[in-house]
Amino acid sequence: MNVLYVNHTATVSGGERSLLALLGALPGEVRPLLATPPGELMERARELGVPTTEIRGTAGSLRLHPRHTPQAIAEMSFAGLQVARAARRHRADVLHANSIRAGLVLALARPAPGARIVHVRDVLPAGAVTTATLRAIAAGTTVVANSRYTAERLRTVAPGARLEVVHNPVDLARFDPARLDRAAARAALGEAGARGLLLGVVAQLTPWKGQDTAVRALAILRERGLDAHLLLIGAAKFVSAATRFDNEAYVEALREEVERAGLGDRVSWLGQREDVPELMRALDILLLPSSEEPFGRALIEAMALGVPVLATRVGGPPEIVTDGREGYLVQPGDAAAWAEAVLRIAESPDRGAAMGAAGRERARSFAADRHAGALLDLYRRAAA
Repeated sequence: MNVLYVNHTATVSGGERSLLALLGALPGEVRPLLATPPGELMERARELGVPTTEIRGTAGSLRLHPRHTPQAIAEMSFAGLQVARAARRHRADVLHANSIRAGLVLALARPAPGARIVHVRDVLPAGAVTTATLRAIAAGTTVVANSRYTAERLRTVAPGARLEVVHNPVDLARFDPARLDRAAARAALGEAGARGLLLGVVAQLTPWKGQDTAVRALAILRERGLDAHLLLIGAAKFVSAATRFDNEAYVEALREEVERAGLGDRVSWLGQREDVPELMRALDILLLPSSEEPFGRALIEAMALGVPVLATRVGGPPEIVTDGREGYLVQPGDAAAWAEAVLRIAESPDRGAAMGAAGRERARSFAADRHAGALLDLYRRAAA
């Protein structure tokens, strides 16, 4: 079966990591070709032995703008022509768009052979543009949502869409606690690793990921005398003028908040890292304080490593975490509640250990080979 995968950006973020995990777990009967702008994603796909073809990328937001919107439409239209040519060359049985923007590119890639699948990993703000966008990508395609939450939000604006839910994957071999020495991982962090309690947020730096809530929770914990430290793992990846949030301004405001709270020596800004398994292995608790989270892949990665988790209760995390078993679900934005949840785990090592063991077991249901199997079944049905 020939499958053409389409991604709108070369930047590797959560959706691209899921795509790479899928590409690495595909069975031999799938012959993949990745259409993507040149850059990190293309290079990493080639390292997996996946052939690639270059298309035009876009950073366009789905909010209307007199200059950026026409530019984004032009970029996606050109990419659509490139995708259509690639689909014909590859004799694609299935075209799988890895994002909403890639889905718009696919909608413009006509005529092109193959059944169409669009992977939706984001929950967009309500509005006329969102409704029109989601209806456009749903027309004549099968839409794969990364959680039931994402699917339900889609269903409200595109009630006739053919919807499937396939949760994101985790590489259980890469995120294996037996492979990584926890003491060595802590020691590699220097002073931060010597703290009594090491917390971490693994996410791009952007307002909706809620790093500001984590910082305020840390301030409360320090006021209560806890020897706690926070790792911020991630960078402001999407910084063009066309993006939805001013992520650079957010990072600057976040740095100012850290300094105002006197936490300069208690927060480590680690940026974008490739040694995420090692960093997560060092943590006592992983935090995912997003205001709304379509899925939360950092959760399943931490759980695979046996790390207790705290997650926002808004969005997909309740499909991953059972409150009180693998961790706790917490109201977003409520720093006091996040600090209290941290204390509930920190004050009972046995509870933390039990949550970590439950998390490792739960993470097995998100194994990359199971994810690939679910999508291959979907490909067969769509192609038929």
